[in-house]
Amino acid sequence: MGSMGSDKQITGWAARDSSGILSPYKYSLRATGAEDVVMKVLYCGICHTDIHQTKNHLGMSNYPMVPGHEVVGEVVEVGSDVTKFKVGDVVGAGVIVGCCRSCGSCKSDIEQYCNKRVWSYNDVYTDGKPTQGGFASAMVVDQKFVVKIPEKLAPEQAAPLLCAGLTVYSPLKHLGLTGSGLKAGILGLGGVGHMGVKIAKAMGHHVTVISSSDKKRVEAMDDLGADAYLVSSDAEGMAATVDSLDYIIDTIPVFHPLEPYISLLKVGGKHVIMGVINEPLQFVTPVIMLGRKSITGSFIGSMTEMPEMLEFCAEKGLTSTIEMVKMDYVNKAFERLERNDVRYRFVVDVAGSNLEQ
Repeated sequence: MGSMGSDKQITGWAARDSSGILSPYKYSLRATGAEDVVMKVLYCGICHTDIHQTKNHLGMSNYPMVPGHEVVGEVVEVGSDVTKFKVGDVVGAGVIVGCCRSCGSCKSDIEQYCNKRVWSYNDVYTDGKPTQGGFASAMVVDQKFVVKIPEKLAPEQAAPLLCAGLTVYSPLKHLGLTGSGLKAGILGLGGVGHMGVKIAKAMGHHVTVISSSDKKRVEAMDDLGADAYLVSSDAEGMAATVDSLDYIIDTIPVFHPLEPYISLLKVGGKHVIMGVINEPLQFVTPVIMLGRKSITGSFIGSMTEMPEMLEFCAEKGLTSTIEMVKMDYVNKAFERLERNDVRYRFVVDVAGSNLEQ
């Protein structure tokens, strides 16, 4: 077939400035390299990080910017040295599309912690050109950063797993929290939080959802299967939960106090921060010292963990709960996501949006 990745003009939806408003944008894909996979984008999830990036909340945004890092597509071309994929495969690509391959992190197969990692968008690739994400008709990705989507997973359901699912799975595996019988707290019930509930339950954990209000109680308990629901302003309920949790998955993407939640952990408990927050958090040290508790962070997961996570979800019948939208709705979807008005992940039907017409 013809080389789709050789100076092929495609259409994506890009932000031009910190307003974050997306509109059609034409640009060229890089030429297909020997290790590259060219995919026709089918679906792309919307992550809260897309808002941070398009609106320059972190002060590092470059425009024009085509966001999207929960990308599922169909392989339409492969480079001469690609051995893992073939034309017609349904594959995914996530947050990272490059790394140095020589540092300690890369050699340890945790390339997401490489200091020279290349982001799927809002970055510069090794050829000096800007990377652009999955809100586009096509992408070119090095085969190292591509994963097959299991046949048991619907591609639109798999898209959010490439970020939200992996973000939960990786720290649980790394911290030795995959055994049954553990008590989990899930702080925040959004895109990552709802996958936290599902994955923790599938591992046999007792799950308490912790939220700032009572409005998500029914969906947490009845729809997602949480075992308990705790409102953080309920002093009596918080007091009754002190020293009871093995870990907390903290998905809140804005400033919030840590001390009330750390007190819920058992001795040796772990508070895992996953939300991208652009201001300092704080706590007084005795809350961790007097219980040998840990505050730690985790960032997505490795390309070794990604297929493990997808197979785990396929075997357990886990899917993300999504609302499908077309690309012409994406700005409205961003507005709703900022208001937390989605259950629980928007997924853009990119192929069905006919971007090239």
